[in-house]
Amino acid sequence: MNFSTLFRTKENLNLDKSILTILRYIAIFGQFTAVNIVFFYLDLKFPIKETYIIIFVGLLTNLYLQFKIKVIQLKDTYASLFLLYDIFQLSALLYFTGGILNPFVILLIIPTIVSSTFLSMGTTIILGVITSFLLFLLSYTYLPLPGLESNTFDVPNFYKQGILIAILIGLIFLSYFGIRFAGETKKRSEALNKLQEVISKEYELESLGGQAAAAAHSLGTPLATIAVVAKELKKEIGDNRDLSKDIDLLISQTKRCSDILKKISKKQIKDDVFLSSINFEDLLEEIINSFKETSSKKIELSIEDDKNKIDIDRTPEIIYGLRNFIGNANKFSKSKVNIYLKSNDREITVIIKDDGPGFPDDIFNFLGEPYIKSKSKETGSNAGLGLGTFLGKTLLEKQGAKLNFKNNHNGAEVGIVFALSKLVK
Repeated sequence: MNFSTLFRTKENLNLDKSILTILRYIAIFGQFTAVNIVFFYLDLKFPIKETYIIIFVGLLTNLYLQFKIKVIQLKDTYASLFLLYDIFQLSALLYFTGGILNPFVILLIIPTIVSSTFLSMGTTIILGVITSFLLFLLSYTYLPLPGLESNTFDVPNFYKQGILIAILIGLIFLSYFGIRFAGETKKRSEALNKLQEVISKEYELESLGGQAAAAAHSLGTPLATIAVVAKELKKEIGDNRDLSKDIDLLISQTKRCSDILKKISKKQIKDDVFLSSINFEDLLEEIINSFKETSSKKIELSIEDDKNKIDIDRTPEIIYGLRNFIGNANKFSKSKVNIYLKSNDREITVIIKDDGPGFPDDIFNFLGEPYIKSKSKETGSNAGLGLGTFLGKTLLEKQGAKLNFKNNHNGAEVGIVFALSKLVK
């Protein structure tokens, strides 16, 4: 793992200033309350002036963060400095109030946990190492626990070591959980953003078709008027060759614009019929034909078990989802892809088989998750990060489909089952 990966320098990692400010106010208020209760209410003596100074400095840093820092999102490095200060501040308080034996020592791991959730792994590791070092120091260097002198409350070293180990285990476990949770959340968020982009582009193209038809209809009348006026002007000009050439050019270009708009209008009308409704056989044929133009591999569609030839809405989600899985089968196959269309009065099933290497074992249980990378040599350079499979699976599931993946004796197989009750409104 290199430096840029460890600290994720290519990513825009931030910690919301308001979140950090609120957390630090809660910590400062809790520290001030605990100190006063122990000293005045429980009447347990410890260096309260020193603790007041430490808490007051912490308050000043938070006021500076709230009012002097104008940015809303704190960068990774800048946020880590405040978290690092919080670690040292709490360590200083613990030094004056019993060290590792203070029940509040567990709070020392919070800044590292915050970092694991919002900041880079490198920052979290640095904060975790510093926290571990300070915990080790607090196990052997501290003032007595308030109200209890060392000669009346002598704790064996193995007990303090047990507390230290327990806290370190908690620190490692929670930090690891925070890193994994934040990483998975970020990956899924990025994948869903790409999913939204795909859908937006599909609907945008559909919308552009309608706008083109409207433009063709609106521009047809003024172009016809220009053509009529140009022809009348040509008659008025008579034998003036120079002006006649310009008029002829104007008429020809007007006719050209009119022909272009007619083509746009006809294409849109054709597309509207295709987009409104279609049966699965025709839809699959359209997708297969699009791959035949760019691939020499054989793609066959079997419809022997297609008993219920009903029309469905041709949605961008279904188109993109089916195209994605057929495209993957075509990419990984050696020479042939078989597609089986089956239907009855309850469901429609599409089975896509290829004669390729099949799904790699190391990612089989994670199929449908974004950003997964197989180490299998059989897939070679064709292997991606699983984003296409994630997008296709998510889009089809939004249309009520259920997907299953499996390897057969000579390749991969994807089964897509649509419930008719969810396809036909």
